[in-house]
Amino acid sequence: MRNLICLSLLLSGICFAGQLPAEEPFRTDENGDEKLAWYQVEPHKFPPAGSAHYFTGELIEMDHVHRAGMLRVSRTDKQRRHNWDTPINFRMLPYGSLTYHGAPAALRDIPIGTHLHGWFYVKDKDEEIPKVYFNRQSIEKDFSQAYRLVDDFSYYDEQKRLFQVESVDLMTMKLTLRGVETETDKRDDATIEIDLTPATRVYLGKQFGALEDIQPGQKVLFNLTWATLYGVGRCTDLWLDDESRELARQQQLAQHRLHLKYRGIPGWIDEVDNQKRIVTVTLFGGVDPHLLEDFRPNTSVTGVVAEPTLQTYDQVNDRKSGPLLSIQEIELAPGSSGRQVRFQPQLLLEGYRPGRIIRLFPGGWPVITIPQDETLWPERG
Repeated sequence: MRNLICLSLLLSGICFAGQLPAEEPFRTDENGDEKLAWYQVEPHKFPPAGSAHYFTGELIEMDHVHRAGMLRVSRTDKQRRHNWDTPINFRMLPYGSLTYHGAPAALRDIPIGTHLHGWFYVKDKDEEIPKVYFNRQSIEKDFSQAYRLVDDFSYYDEQKRLFQVESVDLMTMKLTLRGVETETDKRDDATIEIDLTPATRVYLGKQFGALEDIQPGQKVLFNLTWATLYGVGRCTDLWLDDESRELARQQQLAQHRLHLKYRGIPGWIDEVDNQKRIVTVTLFGGVDPHLLEDFRPNTSVTGVVAEPTLQTYDQVNDRKSGPLLSIQEIELAPGSSGRQVRFQPQLLLEGYRPGRIIRLFPGGWPVITIPQDETLWPERG
């Protein structure tokens, strides 16, 4: 149980990262009021800040096309042994986002076995929860709608937090670390111990390192797997310096930009003026802000109808373009980019309706055929 307590201390830093306290009469992680119900997400409405429920788990199954998967929930002191290691099914909300190596990501970018920090909302009221492993269920079974998922690297990177190597023992393959706040250099009182393996990937500068390159005093970031099964977890990746961490961020950022430029930036339709053919769209968050700079007034924009999974039908043929009339900043909310655009397609498609999902391509972005298995056409047979 000592390892579970250590992990709880490790994860307790900012369970509400990037969220302000909620003011609505519903239960939150912060108020802990069990007499209140958790917030239930509503169609075409971003949730209040601070309303999501935080817990961690390991990605053990994914369906990247439908942005869904399964997490094996980490052990905590709130669980009984009967609940240990039971999974939950999840699906990303339309405005749900992922971060990997400190940059925006798609589910396909994250390897199976990665330990993730997540913020979730309760299932739809009519959604059934399957039982697994001799009819066992996780204590987090009701939280199937994922608002945000991030790996260990990203979680601590956002906290401006690193871990100083206290000792490394390659005989026992144990790495002892102490958390450090980078802005204040404040160090944790307690240390944590993670397992190294012969397969642990070590990054040093622009090259791969070796386990022998790990030295006391280094400030590192890591990704874990098998978290809480055997202690805090086994280290899959270890970044030994700022240069290696920055390279990881930039590589993932390039992957994210490429992914969206071929598929469009998602958002939902707020309003449609049928007489003037003007469509107003709020773009979702979790997008590199530099991509949003490509939306410029007096240029063109192309709209492609999508579903809540963010899948499109046939973006080359089912698209309509027209002038971008305006892009403005709006009130920021969880899941929103804070940007709203208005464009005037030459024809209003059936899917251009308030509340529906759309993907937008700024002028100059290529609208190309993507792999058919990512589209909705294969599901129509």
